[in-house]
Amino acid sequence: MGLNERVNDLHDARIAAGKPSVPMTLQGVGKPRISEVLRVLDLETQDRVDVVFALLDNTLESWFSKAASTLRFSDGASTAFLGCHVGILQRGAKKLDREGRDYWIKPLRDIGAVDAVTFVPGARSFVAGHVIAKSSNSAYRLAPEFMAVLKAPAKECRALLSKWAAADALRMRLEFRGQAVERSRNQTSNPHVELIRACCEEYAPRFLPGFQVLFVDDADGDRITEEDRENLSVAGLSFRADDPMPDVLLHNRETDEIWVIEAVTSDGEVDEQKVRRMCDFAARNGKDTVSFTTAYPSWKVAAERQTRNKNIAVSTYVWIREDASKHYKAESFDAKSGG
Repeated sequence: MGLNERVNDLHDARIAAGKPSVPMTLQGVGKPRISEVLRVLDLETQDRVDVVFALLDNTLESWFSKAASTLRFSDGASTAFLGCHVGILQRGAKKLDREGRDYWIKPLRDIGAVDAVTFVPGARSFVAGHVIAKSSNSAYRLAPEFMAVLKAPAKECRALLSKWAAADALRMRLEFRGQAVERSRNQTSNPHVELIRACCEEYAPRFLPGFQVLFVDDADGDRITEEDRENLSVAGLSFRADDPMPDVLLHNRETDEIWVIEAVTSDGEVDEQKVRRMCDFAARNGKDTVSFTTAYPSWKVAAERQTRNKNIAVSTYVWIREDASKHYKAESFDAKSGG
């Protein structure tokens, strides 16, 4: 039986027994603490939070078949193991695509939060480093110092994190950048940015399962960062200077569909022109299917805008944040009647 099947069986067995597929906390650490720590370092993404959480899992025996019975998952997990833990056990879906490992493992390795290890079947244990290139026995575990930060009492966590960050120049830069971002968020009330964030954190997970955020246009300066370019490249997409820039662009790796979201607080709905231009963008990049959502913060804003403009394109969706449990599809009476 393959890894995916074994982990699916484990997930199903736990659910059938009335147990959570994964505990709410591992080694006394929950995802909110992980999010807090990674946010300070300006490294917070859901994938990274979930990967760190997986690396705390000492409730499972090691998934390496020849490992000593005393070894746990947290002692060393391969990229495939992490992908299954996050995708299947934590999310009840498919394992994470290993193509994304550079985004959810490498940044953590770069700051010393995760150590590389290799499983040695003959010794039934791990040695430090990746001693054999491209080996299926290459694995990762949390660095002890970083784990100590995660497990620290709430009152001590921030001070311990600063001390840990100060030991490395890169970590110091990331912490400073993270603090600056957080200060900006706290000091600036930008309804458009808040709505864009809600589209990514509330709308997309609920209504667009399987889609990943590739690009968010919510900042001044360079509209496409180097990280954005890498994400777009992995999805087989690239922007030209004359392309329209959506507020949020998402991609479904399994179906190769893209989804465009426009967050409207003053203007910028998905109108017929936006549909045509983004369909041209999709076709140029070899994508057959592109869908659209216009998001409003409230019914009041939606009513004011549509009373005046009536410009929502046919066959696109509308989401109202204050009424977030549903979205609406605009369909044409003429299109249905054939008239």
